[in-house]
Amino acid sequence: MKRIILDVDTGIDDALSIVYAIKSKEIKLEGITTGFGNVSAEQATLNTLQVIEAAQPDEEIPVAMGAKKPLYRSKPSPVVHVHGSNGIGDYKFPYPKQEVEEENASDFIIRLLNENPHEITLVFVGRLTNLAIALKKDPTIIKKVKELVLMGGALKRPGNVTPWAEANIYGDPEAAKEVFGSGIPITMVGLDATTKADFREENLKELLEKMPEGNSKEKQLKHFLTHIIQFGFDSSIKMGEGKQRLLHDPLAIGVVINDNFVKTEEFQVCIETEGTYTVGATLTDLRRPQTEVNTKVCLDVNRKDFFKHFIDTLSNQHALMS
Repeated sequence: MKRIILDVDTGIDDALSIVYAIKSKEIKLEGITTGFGNVSAEQATLNTLQVIEAAQPDEEIPVAMGAKKPLYRSKPSPVVHVHGSNGIGDYKFPYPKQEVEEENASDFIIRLLNENPHEITLVFVGRLTNLAIALKKDPTIIKKVKELVLMGGALKRPGNVTPWAEANIYGDPEAAKEVFGSGIPITMVGLDATTKADFREENLKELLEKMPEGNSKEKQLKHFLTHIIQFGFDSSIKMGEGKQRLLHDPLAIGVVINDNFVKTEEFQVCIETEGTYTVGATLTDLRRPQTEVNTKVCLDVNRKDFFKHFIDTLSNQHALMS
């Protein structure tokens, strides 16, 4: 079983990744850290607590709030056109019973890594700010991280915020530069792979058919997942991407569970922080074979196998078969 800390800026994709991680039999979710991005850090924290409650984990999962802005840049605006005004497609949950931890995100990460050296995989599906802050506070944790799996970047295809930059790296390029240069083993689950994880109407239909009606909590989770995926479909149509939802963040969870869901190549990846047009770009030298590498980059996805696992996990089919 993989032990992970999941860092989120809980919008729609993050919510799906939280439920996926909680429902997975292959993952032990040691805690969730939150930060700015799709929404404010405060809203991301509230959303996270609500999604955890809806997913009904077997035990309480601690949630620690972190960075409210990038390391050196101004606080960005929420991405309302993609995630709605509250980040989860304007879905209304009751106020959560669980409280946020008093410990902040970076201190939470540092403590768990020091208590469990080489045991914990970090999974970051938002900006890398909380990890960059943790590295500044305690550089020794570099040698204690088992692996970092991040959703972000675009190596051989265009970005989604600018022609060169993907949203999570663009959102705090200085933090990304610190992390990519740290020496931590990195797997980059970027747009090269996630844009091929296009969840469509037939996939949603299969998920809903497999999900049990069950008790009121199970019905609420089913209603919530239907709502946010449909909201994602509508957002993608408005952006000219067709009726689909790209499973950006859930694919990062999938890679932790089974790296055979993707095909990877190793590269020396650098982060642009100063370019007038290219700030936030994830760059490598594609002219010649890599002699020095720092990142495994996901370039393709086994869509069929990944979607089957994602759907079976969210619908508790793995539990029913075991």
